[in-house]
Amino acid sequence: MNKPVSDCSHIVDRGAFPPGKVACQDCSLFQLCLPVGIDQGDLAEVDRIIERRRPIQRADPLFTTGDKFRSIFAVRSGSLKTSVLTEDGREQVTGFFLPGEIVGLDAIATAVHTCTARALETTSVCEIPYDELEAVGARIPSLPRQLLRIMSREMHHDQLLLLLLGKRSADERLAAFLVSLSQRFGLRGYSPNEFNLSMSRNDIGNYLGLAVETVSRLFSRLQEDGILAVHSRHVQLRDLVRLQTLAGI
Repeated sequence: MNKPVSDCSHIVDRGAFPPGKVACQDCSLFQLCLPVGIDQGDLAEVDRIIERRRPIQRADPLFTTGDKFRSIFAVRSGSLKTSVLTEDGREQVTGFFLPGEIVGLDAIATAVHTCTARALETTSVCEIPYDELEAVGARIPSLPRQLLRIMSREMHHDQLLLLLLGKRSADERLAAFLVSLSQRFGLRGYSPNEFNLSMSRNDIGNYLGLAVETVSRLFSRLQEDGILAVHSRHVQLRDLVRLQTLAGI
């Protein structure tokens, strides 16, 4: 049965982090990060190279633009945002990452991180050294295939974002964003109809190319129309079908 998500941070018990250690097979998110069907011997080898880092506090960086690329990171609890600086020094939000999602893949080609990743709330990640991952992947064919699937999904997401920003109205952009979050929470076994927004209205507007005042007005309109209910950052989708129709999905 799906259970409501009040926030991302409780999905994994923080008490499980150092000095204790939770193996991959005991993580509730591991099938989202690792290939399904991997045998115990191979899983132990993958688990050996993964470092469970201490929680990152809200607004602290996981990595910053220009940092040398060494690892990719799987979000265990909490959430992250990625951003770049425009030529005039303004922040442009480029993505949000929830538990079970991997951040840092874009740096593989350049060997340096081209964006900054910051915690939106207290966030825990698994660090996976890329050189070691490549070595293990040479012995476990399903591992690089899984990475390719994840990278393909990221490319598809980027294409949808370009379409979203270039062709859709403000109402459609926000609706599509909320539907996307709903689907991602649902994939993790949590309610697709009720969750917390760890990102601010300003971050949402920045990501969608909308003024923060527009975002606030659209939330109010959706609430007046009975499509959702908002209490601070807690969102309840009361009519997901209508929201999907508005989003064009």
